[in-house]
Amino acid sequence: MAACNQNKTADKPAATTAATVDSKETIVYINSDTLLSKYEYTKDMNKRLEEKGKASQSDLQAKGQAFQREVAEYQKSAATLPADQRQATEQRLQRKQQELQGYQQNATAEFQNVQGTESAKQYDKIADFTKAYAKEKGYKLVLLYSKANPTVLYGDPSLDVTADVIKRLNEAYAKDKK
Repeated sequence: MAACNQNKTADKPAATTAATVDSKETIVYINSDTLLSKYEYTKDMNKRLEEKGKASQSDLQAKGQAFQREVAEYQKSAATLPADQRQATEQRLQRKQQELQGYQQNATAEFQNVQGTESAKQYDKIADFTKAYAKEKGYKLVLLYSKANPTVLYGDPSLDVTADVIKRLNEAYAKDKK
């Protein structure tokens, strides 16, 4: 009896497996962590932002050091200065300190604006590509998976199109760079 039951089970077609393999998937996902780490545009963008940040930080540091030297010079000679000159110098240094703080705030705001603009460009590039890619492949929905923002907790690896998307995005970016 046991042998007969095994044969009946073996004769049954694997309907669920065949249906999954044979059917065209209409929902896929892209692993954004992998995409962002391997997309050449993102690497170049991060490099540009890092260089801009370092240049801005270096400029701020130089201005801060110049101000500190000026304060140190004042402190050395403050005891020998007349009261009115001491007061004028202190007011001038206070204005300079406020200007330096304002400059630092403006530089930070400018960097954040540039960073936001670059991120928006990156998003648009990926979104535009994904729309065309989905249309070409016949996908109805493309989800984004990320460990940082886990809205998709699990996706069957057969639905992961990240490698193909990265390859094609990098090819398109290489053409745009030329």
